[in-house]
Amino acid sequence: MLIRAFVQDDLARLTELTIDTFRPFYEDSVGRLLDGLVLATLHPDWRDDYREQLPTLHDPARHKYIAVAETADGVLAGHVAWRADPDRHHGEITLLAVDADHRGDRTGTALCEHAFADLRERGAKLVEIGTGGDAFHTPARALYESLGCTPFPTVYYYRQL
Repeated sequence: MLIRAFVQDDLARLTELTIDTFRPFYEDSVGRLLDGLVLATLHPDWRDDYREQLPTLHDPARHKYIAVAETADGVLAGHVAWRADPDRHHGEITLLAVDADHRGDRTGTALCEHAFADLRERGAKLVEIGTGGDAFHTPARALYESLGCTPFPTVYYYRQL
């Protein structure tokens, strides 16, 4: 698996990979909360949200980067986006998506380690990475803990009015 810098030609495939990755979360997990009210209110156009977000995640002039995992035969297996805050010696993984066919083969680990190494080189002493507490995000929590990340629980509550 090759981890390489994002190029503009990757954008369409990475956008679809991201939508495919998070479809079960939006359709099955948050999509069922309060009979669909949370999804309908907060994320009604979640696919378009990713289509708008992905092009903004790589902007080196603003310390924002994407790396791509590519198989030997040129298949994009996943990507990681991160941003650095050099003044605060801080970094944040802003998005991680791995194609279903490559989950469990250490692609996510390699992508995160790549971002961590880049952040270290930029002077970061702390990196944060967030995920959900629902069943969909169980593998992400396990990955982050295996990488030595320490969880800090946050809970959101929703109520229909």
